[in-house]
Amino acid sequence: MKFFHLSDLHIGKQLHHYSLKEDQEVILKEVIDYAKKIHPDAIVIAGDIYDKSVPSAEAVTLFDRFLTELSEITPAIPVLIISGNHDSAERLQYASEILKRYHIYLAGTVPKTEEEHLQKVTLEDAAGEVDFYLLPFLKPSYVRNLFQEDPPESYSDAVRKMIERENIDYQTKRNVLVSHQFYIGLKGDLPQTCDSEMFSVGGIDQVDTGCLKEFDYVALGHLHGAQSVGSPAIRYCGTLLKYSVSEWNHQKTLTVVTLGEKGTEPEIEQLPLHPIRDVRKKTGKLEEILAEAKDTEKGDYISVTLTDEIDPYKPKEQLERVFSHILEVRIDNQRTRNKLWEMEEKLVLKDPFTAFGDFYRDIQGRELNEEEWEIMKQIFEKVKGE
Repeated sequence: MKFFHLSDLHIGKQLHHYSLKEDQEVILKEVIDYAKKIHPDAIVIAGDIYDKSVPSAEAVTLFDRFLTELSEITPAIPVLIISGNHDSAERLQYASEILKRYHIYLAGTVPKTEEEHLQKVTLEDAAGEVDFYLLPFLKPSYVRNLFQEDPPESYSDAVRKMIERENIDYQTKRNVLVSHQFYIGLKGDLPQTCDSEMFSVGGIDQVDTGCLKEFDYVALGHLHGAQSVGSPAIRYCGTLLKYSVSEWNHQKTLTVVTLGEKGTEPEIEQLPLHPIRDVRKKTGKLEEILAEAKDTEKGDYISVTLTDEIDPYKPKEQLERVFSHILEVRIDNQRTRNKLWEMEEKLVLKDPFTAFGDFYRDIQGRELNEEEWEIMKQIFEKVKGE
């Protein structure tokens, strides 16, 4: 069985002050063209469809057009979608029952009653059935009513309990989980992250991959860099476009997964994508950067770090005569480094957990114990949710 694995479309996003509408239109059109050419058995989108929980009418229209063009491909290609942390679960799930008639399966919200379960979509190929389990983004507070006798206290507990309550046949059937969380390796190994990704302090939103090991493939969303976590079958596909300067060196691709017979490793193919603009970083003296500018990159999104020891005259204005989409202009010379060193000596930034721990120790004359740390985790999680 062959399917596309997409995530984190972030439709409606801006890169600094530039709208990415045109860039997203072009890249989604390329996905449609690939779908027409390859005709996969399914297209999986693992969350963060939109960049905001209340997307603009323009963003909704763009995603509507994308789904409409996919649904017009014959024979029909099932499209499986979950909500991410940037999405409004209820808004995304709107009209989901109607869309099923067109082979579009939306899972915006997690089950809320004991009778409800994860949405399961069963597809079939020559090797038999494949069950896709759609697990939208969740926090422990979203599912505590399902486990009143033993409510989950962590993200890992919540995800594990949600999977365990499903009657999954791991022995004879191939199973795929679609999920949007921050997963880490069994040994606590952290995946690579970017500036465009937001994580809670203290790692309270981390989920270990131990509960995923029985699945034949896990289609993850949330991280913008394509990578596996603990196993080749547990994979973040990454974004279709570069959404921050920190992603400038990423090679964005379309992930195609092929599942063979039960017990075989999934095959991962990464198809090239062709955005209309790249994201680039340039570092050096202003005169050198202007002189070395290539025609092919003058329309790209450019982040510039100038190393001139003597500040050049109106650097941004000079750069704008050559580059049409400047994201930022930074100065990195001995003078600015000295200022940073002075600031670091005066101010040491700490994460809220560490800051509270220091405050508690100063006031109470002792360290927080394990139970008190757990209470603070819950408080921080509640504040974050609100």
